[in-house]
Amino acid sequence: MQLRLDALEPHLAKGLSGLYVVYGDEHLLVQEACDRIRAAARATGFTERSTFTVERGFDWSSLLGASQSMSLFGDRQLVELRIPSGKPGKEGADALKSLAASDNPDVLVLITLPRLDAATQKSAWFTALAEAGAALRIDPVERAQLPNWIGQRLAQQGQRVAAGEDGRRALQFVAERVEGNLLAAHQEIQKLGLLYPEGALSFEQVHDAVLNVARYDVFKLNEAMLAGDVGRLARMLDGLRGEGEATVLVLWALVEEVRTLLRIKRGVAAGKPLATLLRENRVWGPRERLVGPALGRLTEAGLERGLALAAKLDRQVKGLWAGARGEWRHALPPDAWDGLFELAMAVAAPREAPPPAGRASVRPPPRTATAAPGRRSS
Repeated sequence: MQLRLDALEPHLAKGLSGLYVVYGDEHLLVQEACDRIRAAARATGFTERSTFTVERGFDWSSLLGASQSMSLFGDRQLVELRIPSGKPGKEGADALKSLAASDNPDVLVLITLPRLDAATQKSAWFTALAEAGAALRIDPVERAQLPNWIGQRLAQQGQRVAAGEDGRRALQFVAERVEGNLLAAHQEIQKLGLLYPEGALSFEQVHDAVLNVARYDVFKLNEAMLAGDVGRLARMLDGLRGEGEATVLVLWALVEEVRTLLRIKRGVAAGKPLATLLRENRVWGPRERLVGPALGRLTEAGLERGLALAAKLDRQVKGLWAGARGEWRHALPPDAWDGLFELAMAVAAPREAPPPAGRASVRPPPRTATAAPGRRSS
């Protein structure tokens, strides 16, 4: 059966399944879920623990042997299997199906996997595991959900932010500083619990305590662009630069989004339904609800100008523009990162549209060589 993360505690309180599969890339939440299962197993008498990690040449027979044997002292055991690649191979798939079919009340199996694509979740071996026990999918905490998640974690340690706008600012401040780094968010929340007593926290207390430990994902840039969130876009580009991200990769991510929007824009103009165009262009998740409003502020001509700018930036970031002739050479910012910001702004706040409320004065952020956010020199 499939099990939601928020349903894990009630499930464990009713009794243990013989097999658990925990899969996802949010390491903090995966670790916490596994810890809860281990604690429930110990409380139920599974006092022995065997751990296996699947690597090249892994002996699957050793796993099957452990899952079928009993301890010499009669103790029940927890067998943990970690598959970091998420790909067990043919031999592993057969072994996992045999593991799912086995029924040993003295053995509890806990399998951890990374995030799985749709095809893998429909595979025979994964289906067999999910039907034999409980499959727990760990979804990442999206940026829009992060302030609420932080507030819930503070409540667990008896703290809360102040009511009203001051509290919302505090949660947003923490979210900006820990975006993309949930483990760091957990650590910063724990630090607030050590620094201050239970009760309400002021914005000043939160501001003084929380470090900038954000880690930005180049493939999340499109969400900030589509949402028109210029401030977040500037922070992400500065963060990616500070972390040493390749300009070529950032440019590719921005260009792919512009091309996708242009295809959808042209499709809508031709009379095709937006929902069909989103499926055809493989747009889903948070992007799906952001594309419609973004198309409303974008024109086909503006997107075409964005692609023309991208072509010039491509030559610049590859070191081919210095000897080029023509007026376009002088139209580019000297720093490629400023050019990337300009390209992203072609979607976030196009010149044809009025600037987003409260962001009229936003300019490209200063481009200085800095250490990665949150990294301190020793």
